[in-house]
Amino acid sequence: MKDKKVEKLIKGEEKRQREGLELIPSENYVSADVLEANGSIFTNKYSEGYPGRRYYGGQEWTDKVERLAIERACKLFKCKFANVQPLSGAPANLAVYAALLEPGDTVMGMDLSHGGHLTHGHPMTLPAKIYKFVTYKMKNPDTGEIDYEDMRRVAIANKPKLIIAGFSAYSRTLNYKKFVEIAHEVGAITMADMAHIAGLIAAGALRNPFDDGFDIITTTTHKTLRGPRGGMILTRESEEIAKKIDKAIFPGIQGGPHMHIIAAKAVAFGEAMTPGYKKYAKQILKNMKAMEKVFHKNKVRMIGGGTDNHLILADVYGSLGVTGKEAQTVLDEVGITLNMNSIAGDTRKPMDPSGIRFGAPAITTRGFKEKDCAYVAELIIKTLKNKDNKKVKESIHKEIKKLAKKFPIPKHFK
Repeated sequence: MKDKKVEKLIKGEEKRQREGLELIPSENYVSADVLEANGSIFTNKYSEGYPGRRYYGGQEWTDKVERLAIERACKLFKCKFANVQPLSGAPANLAVYAALLEPGDTVMGMDLSHGGHLTHGHPMTLPAKIYKFVTYKMKNPDTGEIDYEDMRRVAIANKPKLIIAGFSAYSRTLNYKKFVEIAHEVGAITMADMAHIAGLIAAGALRNPFDDGFDIITTTTHKTLRGPRGGMILTRESEEIAKKIDKAIFPGIQGGPHMHIIAAKAVAFGEAMTPGYKKYAKQILKNMKAMEKVFHKNKVRMIGGGTDNHLILADVYGSLGVTGKEAQTVLDEVGITLNMNSIAGDTRKPMDPSGIRFGAPAITTRGFKEKDCAYVAELIIKTLKNKDNKKVKESIHKEIKKLAKKFPIPKHFK
C-alpha cells in the first residue's frame, strides 16, 4: 500500500485481532473469499434501482450478482422475497417502518433496558421522533421470560400496527407463536429483528420466525451470519409487503447500493449453505453453555439466568463489585474484547453500567470448543477478581496470546 500511514493502522488492527480474543457477540471473522468480494471491482459500479430495472447502463454483472444474493438468501431463510441492498441493520428497520407505517402510528418493541435495540424505540433515535413506540419487558430478569400477558394487555390498549420480536442483549428464546397470536388479535404486522442470531437461524440451530408465521425478518449480514457489514430484509410470502419495502429502500432512504458488499453477501450466503457452517452454528450454542456453567459455578449473576443463544449478559457490578466499564477496560488489557452493557433495572449510567455482554461466535470461528471456552470464561472471572494485580494480569495476557496462537484466524472455512 502506498499510503503507509493507513497501512500501519491496518496492520495494527490485524495484530490486535490475531493476538487477542474477540468476544463481542456482534463481531466475527469473515473468510478470505468474503474479503476478496468486499474489495472487488464492483466497488466502482453505480447501480441505482433493482435487477432489470436500473437507472444506469452496464449492469450485466451487477444484476447477476444481486440476483444470486437474493436467491441464496431466500433459500437460506425459507422465504419468497429478499432485499439485499440495506447498508446495515438500522436502515433495514427504518425502511420497514417507512414502508408500512404512517407518521404517528404505533410500534411495539422490546424495552432497551431489557435487551432491545435502539431502533426499536429509544427516544433519541429518528424512528421515535416519527412513530409512537410502546414496549414489552421480561417478567423476571433472573429467568428471562417475556411477560406475554402484559405484552398482550399493552398491545390491546395501544393497537400497534407493527410488533417487533428481536433484541441486542437478550439471551433467552422468544416465543414467536405468542407474538403472532397477539399481533393477529390487534391486527398488527409481525417483524423479527434477527440481526444477532440470523446465522444460527440459517443453520437450523435456532428456530426460524417464519415457521411460526412472522411476516418480515430484518437482519445484518455480519455477526453470526459471518458476512460483510450490511443489512437485509426478508418477506415470508406477501408480494405487496415486499414491493413496499423495495420502494422504501430505493428511492426511499438509500441511493445506489454497494455492489461490492452485495457480492460479498452472496459469497457469505453460499458459505452458510455448507455442512461445516451448520457445525459452526451448533458449536456456538455448545460453547456458550460451557461458559454459562463457569459463571454459574462462580456465582456471577446472568440476566435471564443463562443463555439459549450466542451471548451472555452478566451483572459483574452486583456479583463482583466491578463496573461494566472497568471490566471492559481491564479485559482489554489482557487481550479479551467484550463490551460493557446496561442490565434490566440498572441504577448506573449507560457509559459505566453494571453489566458486560459477551459471546462465542468469533472464537468458535477460530475453532474453540467447549473446554477452551470454559477456560476463557475462567480467565475473564480471574481477571475481574484481580483487576488491580499487575502480575496476575500479565500472566493471563500470556495465556490469551497462547490461545490465540493455538487457534489462528482461519482464511477459509471448512
